[in-house]
Amino acid sequence: MHKTALFSLMRHTAAMTVRSQPSSDTAAFRELLSKSKHVVVLSGAGVSAESGIPTFRGSGGFWRTYQAQDLATPRAFARDPSLVWEFYHYRRELVLTKEPNKAHLALSEFEKNLEVNGRKLSLITQNIDGLHQRAGSQNVIELHGSLFKTRCTECGEVADNRNSPICPALAGKGAPDPQATAARIPVSELPQCHCGSLLRPHVVWFGESLDTAVLNEAEDALESCDICLVIGTSSVVYPAAMFAPTVARRGIPVAEFNLEKTPETYNFQYVSSFYCLFSYCRMENYASVN
Repeated sequence: MHKTALFSLMRHTAAMTVRSQPSSDTAAFRELLSKSKHVVVLSGAGVSAESGIPTFRGSGGFWRTYQAQDLATPRAFARDPSLVWEFYHYRRELVLTKEPNKAHLALSEFEKNLEVNGRKLSLITQNIDGLHQRAGSQNVIELHGSLFKTRCTECGEVADNRNSPICPALAGKGAPDPQATAARIPVSELPQCHCGSLLRPHVVWFGESLDTAVLNEAEDALESCDICLVIGTSSVVYPAAMFAPTVARRGIPVAEFNLEKTPETYNFQYVSSFYCLFSYCRMENYASVN
């Protein structure tokens, strides 16, 4: 479906209100999952929280005295690229000290087992930490970009970058202590493209649109799936918040696994605790069921 058409459907979906009690029938859910040919997983910050990755949301979501929305904007980067790069350097270095958790690993194993049986899993994530890939997941669509990619502010080249530190001037910088002093690094010493221009993190900032190619890839997966799992996401960030409800409106089963209810819980067919995903929903066991 063309992006414009899908967005039209999303708006129509948002305008409709259907509330019903979702099922917690795990046997029925397992039966559906065992017969699926194309599983789409929508993952969010709750998946990586188990690895100790902060969400930078809510009352405790501060870096120094800043909230993410204070720094993760084009305007903030234009005003103070040194400060913004300190923030992202801190996040990169933190993620490099963390490991994929059982959710990342289970999804990776599930994907492998599905592929062995001629089936498919598409993992659409709002996370930018790369932990799904480190766990072994292959078919990952990163909606909001990656901490470990850069984009040139002039030529637009996107490149993988796992250097630690990303540039010498940021070594030892980025401490989250509210009393820490800003490094005030000259632009010439911040991460640079081979063309000589300033690099920025290849992430989607507040006020920016999703990359068209990435969004189209996600839409294609959502259009062709026969079951959708929503894992660790609060369903409040658009347009991703409308992905699962739009799938549900087409009559495709949607199962939500979260620590608590979300604004969309009652629009889904199945709902269960996040931790139940691993206690009684051992996904790797469904992959070989005919």
